[in-house]
Amino acid sequence: EAPGGGGASGELSYEEEMASRANNRNKKSKDLSQLMADSLKGDGKGQKTKYEWGNPDEDGDANAIGDELEEEEKEKADFGLSGALAKDSVTGNTYNGVVIKFVEPVDARVPTKRWRLYVFKGNAPDPIETQYIHRQSAYLVGREKKVCDIRLMHPSVSKQNSVIQFRMREVGVDDRGGPVREILPYVMDLDSTNGTHVNGERIEPQRYIELREQDTVRFGNSSRDYVLLHDKSSTE
Repeated sequence: EAPGGGGASGELSYEEEMASRANNRNKKSKDLSQLMADSLKGDGKGQKTKYEWGNPDEDGDANAIGDELEEEEKEKADFGLSGALAKDSVTGNTYNGVVIKFVEPVDARVPTKRWRLYVFKGNAPDPIETQYIHRQSAYLVGREKKVCDIRLMHPSVSKQNSVIQFRMREVGVDDRGGPVREILPYVMDLDSTNGTHVNGERIEPQRYIELREQDTVRFGNSSRDYVLLHDKSSTE
């Protein structure tokens, strides 16, 4: 099924859009150079653990306000290193009364690199925000306020849409024949209705997909693109 759910014509429109996005990717990378230089002066310590974008009716730019922001602050302290994805010893894989659709793997680790998601909207060349994703081993993405670390309110995004997971993996061998390990980012779609897309391709659900620097992730049919970089990334 086409990501937009619109049949053949919808598929063509989406492919044309992805082609346009690909053409703009190099320009984005260059534009990110100065933005990275500015943002990487800090590590996002003043930023909230949870992020919230859009609104229920449209893919807007506004963050939560008023009582909702106050409630987000109260919930912030409840998220440990593994966020909502930590398995409760009493209730099982449940958080705030919600059953989590995912359990972290045994190789889950907090990343050593300071990974960030640069958020772009539509065809705008400049990011509208930077999200810091280096302080937890996993980030749950979706509309469910009670459990999601990165909350998106676009109606096409599922309550628990995807998870960004950091995992310790063997990437080679050293001079002595021992394993070389690195903590790498992955994304997994949690069998969402409208899917998760990496570089314009809808990924298979319930399967880890490794992410690389400058990969672009899109959730559901939202027009927001999330470009993955870290503090040592080169945009040349």
